[in-house]
Amino acid sequence: MSALESRDTVVVSDAAGKDGGGVLGREYRALSVGIVSVVLLIAFEATAVGTAMPVAARELDGLALYAFAFSGYFTTSLFGMVFAGQWSDRSGPLGALTTGIAAFAAGLVVAGTAGAMWVFILGRAVQGLGGGLVIVALYVVVGRAYPERLRPAIMAAFAAGWVVPSIVGPLASGAVTEHLGWRWVFLGIPVLVVLPLALALPQIHRRAAGPVDGADGAAFDRRRIRLALAISLGAGLLQYAAQDLRWFSLVPGLAGAALLVPAVLGLLPRGTYRAARGLPSVVLLRGVSAGSFIAAESFVPLMLVTQRGLSPTLAGFSLAAGGLTWALGSWVQSRPRVEPYRERLMTAGMVLVAAAIVTAPSVLLHSVPVWIVAVAWGFGCFGMGLVISSTSVLLLKLSAPSQAGANSAALQISDALSNVVLLAATGAAFAALGGGSAAATTSTTAAGGSHPAAFAAVFLPMAVVALAGAWVTRRLRVPE
Repeated sequence: MSALESRDTVVVSDAAGKDGGGVLGREYRALSVGIVSVVLLIAFEATAVGTAMPVAARELDGLALYAFAFSGYFTTSLFGMVFAGQWSDRSGPLGALTTGIAAFAAGLVVAGTAGAMWVFILGRAVQGLGGGLVIVALYVVVGRAYPERLRPAIMAAFAAGWVVPSIVGPLASGAVTEHLGWRWVFLGIPVLVVLPLALALPQIHRRAAGPVDGADGAAFDRRRIRLALAISLGAGLLQYAAQDLRWFSLVPGLAGAALLVPAVLGLLPRGTYRAARGLPSVVLLRGVSAGSFIAAESFVPLMLVTQRGLSPTLAGFSLAAGGLTWALGSWVQSRPRVEPYRERLMTAGMVLVAAAIVTAPSVLLHSVPVWIVAVAWGFGCFGMGLVISSTSVLLLKLSAPSQAGANSAALQISDALSNVVLLAATGAAFAALGGGSAAATTSTTAAGGSHPAAFAAVFLPMAVVALAGAWVTRRLRVPE
């Protein structure tokens, strides 16, 4: 397959799609199982690590740097995404995917053996680089190997790949954290690397390897690589400034903005930040939806542990149902009969996301039962399933084969950059209102040492951002 041109790849996959049934038909079964296994790896990391994070931050005396553990991942992933887009368009997605999986596993090992919070954050950064490479390479695989009619289904399968990790991950992570220690949550996940490598790589090599038509041997676009470095460095400086609230932090903050703004304008489709119709609004919506939701979700376990005295297991389990409802939402958007109503479904999805985020901090009132968070997050995840999978489908539909890598990178940059910026903003608000000194024990919470206003300052602005995303959904269709 590596010797074929990209144009021939599309013809082969379209023909196979007519005879091979669905994504689990004879023609696509091995490839589908393989790439969904890669998603399973990422899903187990996200669900398990998120549950163990409050304990890890406390034991490493790094609670004030809690947001860095998340944003460090997203910051380095920005560079990985741009590089993966270039790499995949010129040489095929295989190299970017294998390198990304290796870096992802290495980062987990670094984080799991860390003796200080800065080493832990470094490990998360290495993970982010690998994750950025992997996610863009996967999108290129989908764009090359599957016909258009099967892409909604494989995106739904990606979402379904989160179901088991969302249920098992928090429970397993909480149990391991309590009985063996948080480090084993990180050190145990790299074992999962073997299965995706064994299943996915041979099929990707056969169906999606090689450069696009006319790109064989082409040099990397050095300008885009420089912009990728600028966007990563700028995001890191901005995050640092947001966490260090002294006056001289304005210097790195302004420097970060000076690097970030022109880099973003150069890497995202023209018109993205004014919500121009079509592809720019698809890219913008991905950032608005993912950023608001992830920034809020990152603080849910910490809020439940510090404010309501839940164990890490129970705090993580409060998010477990979300995996099922996210997969359900993604399955709904994959049905052929809902295609004419895709934009309306995405509007409804963003409204559900906003409602879930604004409901979560109600548990700061001790008269409100903690299960409210689980119910609200289930509805929010259903909305995210409608929106995230649909943005992926629309992006591939609007992209020429030679632009699949670059546009997939733009979509993921919007996703990750929004996470970095909104985590920086919410982290700054959280620290400014005393959240960094919140103790993660029931006794301290009961003694009045908690800071509920710090959590409210995270969730309420993110609900407003999610509502803005509902407006962006009205800009996705290009007038005919």
